[in-house]
Amino acid sequence: MVSDSASTLPSRTFRLPNQRWKIFEAQPERAAELADVMELSPLLAQVLLNRGYESLDGARVFLEPDSETLPTPLEAFGGDLEISLALLQEAIAAGVQIAICGDYDADGMTSTALLLRALRYLGGEVDYAIPSRMTDGYGINSRIVKDLHERGVGLILTVDNGIAACEPIELARELEIDIIVTDHHDLPDDLPLANAILNPKLLPETSPYRGMAGVGVAYLLAIELGRVLDKADGLIAPMRELLTLGTIADLAPLTGINRRWVKQGLRQLPDSEIAGIQALIQVSGANDGNQTMKPDAIGFRLGPRINAVGRIGDPQVAIELLTTDDPGIALERAMQCEQINQQRREMCTQIEAEAIAWCEASGMDLSRERVLVVVQPDWHHGVIGIVASRLVERYGVPVFIGTYEDEAGDKIRGSARSIPEFNVFEALQFCDDLLGKYGGHRAAGGFSLAAENLDGFRSRLSTFANQCLEPEHLKPAVSIDAIANLAQIDGHLYREIDRLHPCGIANDPPVFWTPNVRVLEQKTVGQNHLKLTVASDSTPNPQSAIAWRWGEYCPLPSRVDLAYKLRENHFNGQTSIDLEVVGVRLPSGDVSMLEVLEETTLPKIEVDRAMPEMETPEMEETVAIAEPPPTPKPSPSLPIESDRSSLEMEAPEMEETVAIAEPPSHPKPAPPPTATATRHASFEYQGRQYRCGLYPSAAKTELRIRNDRAQVLVVEKGKKIGLLGKQRDSAREVDVSAPHFFNLIKAAMRSLELG
Repeated sequence: MVSDSASTLPSRTFRLPNQRWKIFEAQPERAAELADVMELSPLLAQVLLNRGYESLDGARVFLEPDSETLPTPLEAFGGDLEISLALLQEAIAAGVQIAICGDYDADGMTSTALLLRALRYLGGEVDYAIPSRMTDGYGINSRIVKDLHERGVGLILTVDNGIAACEPIELARELEIDIIVTDHHDLPDDLPLANAILNPKLLPETSPYRGMAGVGVAYLLAIELGRVLDKADGLIAPMRELLTLGTIADLAPLTGINRRWVKQGLRQLPDSEIAGIQALIQVSGANDGNQTMKPDAIGFRLGPRINAVGRIGDPQVAIELLTTDDPGIALERAMQCEQINQQRREMCTQIEAEAIAWCEASGMDLSRERVLVVVQPDWHHGVIGIVASRLVERYGVPVFIGTYEDEAGDKIRGSARSIPEFNVFEALQFCDDLLGKYGGHRAAGGFSLAAENLDGFRSRLSTFANQCLEPEHLKPAVSIDAIANLAQIDGHLYREIDRLHPCGIANDPPVFWTPNVRVLEQKTVGQNHLKLTVASDSTPNPQSAIAWRWGEYCPLPSRVDLAYKLRENHFNGQTSIDLEVVGVRLPSGDVSMLEVLEETTLPKIEVDRAMPEMETPEMEETVAIAEPPPTPKPSPSLPIESDRSSLEMEAPEMEETVAIAEPPSHPKPAPPPTATATRHASFEYQGRQYRCGLYPSAAKTELRIRNDRAQVLVVEKGKKIGLLGKQRDSAREVDVSAPHFFNLIKAAMRSLELG
């Protein structure tokens, strides 16, 4: 059971993320029982309950995935796997040329490299082909089939693509080329007429193999072929490293067989047998000295560098990186990946800024449209998917972003990213008659369409979005596992969390929250990140925290509720456990709004421009689609206003407060200076003393509440906006319907009635 609450902006010049906090219901008795048996802290036992592992057997299998007995691959995939193994054995024995047709994302390129290495090791004559992102688009096509036929290829294996490629596969069969499709994407209505299809989406939803990425299918095929040929021993270790890299980079769910395989692979990666992986770890700084690599090191460092090559470079660079055994060539290719990734980041920054500027100037009402469609010329097809993810973080709605394929502007190619309540693939199907090629899955997709259909496409998507999205869905959600005291944040808890790893998709890292945290220091660092020093009243020792891409929210109030993950920070030979902030809101319940505002004379705030750029987490979402497709930074207000520069979408009723020195949106009540109270009283609220009174004003009666620091809250009957300050001329407008004010006013009115 999850409770759902929304943050409310303070009435000062602060801007806070506009979020939905979804806090799991605490189950202390069940958590204590599970903790005792599994030798966990109750805090981590609560996390297991939240993930659905309520039985002792289920929790044990989750923590020890190798202990589970699984069906064999042949039992799971049946006849198609048998056919695939037979075709490959015959091709290897007869010296038939084999070609792997891959994709240009990390999943597709690791899949390609994996099968190249495996088939060469097993004696196959094998080469590869990867379509051009710019000229071919995603997946195998008729041009590639014709080229491979001319090269004498007799067997094609698709990896991470092919499930929707009916025409090219039909052409291959007509040309007497055998073809095995290995893919993991959603199934179209009509499957291609390949010799065999290996796709986990064809398996029951309960199958442990169901969530495999494309590289998982390639790994399974390679290992099973090695076993048939009695040569599997030399394959498993290096192939598992490529499997781990591709699975995490593709954001595949870390459950079922993925959890077992990836947990093993992460232990191998720091001492990888593959020269290219070692070189990539070296140039990216992904090695933190631990014996087991964390998924974040792949998602935020290794994966983006491989993906960047496919997005804006030549995929051959990545394939050579992952297949060479020469350390010198590996380092050279890794350096190329590093340079290309830097170019990719610069492109993303520029396109993101242009997309935001267009959104802010458009005047669209996203609370009504419920989907954002942005199309502009001269954007690079290879990076717009990343920008789409950032716009989802900013605006909180599904984003479909595109650019024109040619100077004439007749055709549009785009990518989509989504929120949990919106299915991208179904949305594209809803627009089928307006589109050219399209594909993807629930969270992401790609599409192409004629430019003349853009308005119809935008309208149709809005219709679909309004059918499945409610207004509350438009606030980015922060899912929180449990309340924690900052005193519990230490190395012991961090090591306990290691038992939950690998964390990632479908197994999120734990998120805790601490109420009424004091913000002692704050500054922006690197490229718009917010660095904090925080403490709680019960635990005065300061705690470091980082909020990625939250520079625009600096300064925060002096007291906040903080939601965070834990991260290990290595600096100057020292290791510390820091907070990675994912949510913030005003304190709820035990501190009043007045107290927060009174204390905030603003903590130490500075901007550190001299710091080296910090690498923002950018776990990329890659999808297999007809066209190509890592810190929530929530949003401003709906509709988008032209004077807003913030990045994330917000939900209706999000209120942005303005300093009263600016032209007020509501006239200030102006009672005569000599007005005297018609009724007054003293009262205590949340441990503090207040005086209140009812005063006549020009139109209606005013309620004034004075605290022990001479600040006065002025509320006119029937008005939602009040004033807070020591003098009327310098007072700030506040929304008195906010919970803290509302409860304070109720306490004041009760005291007046009793008086």
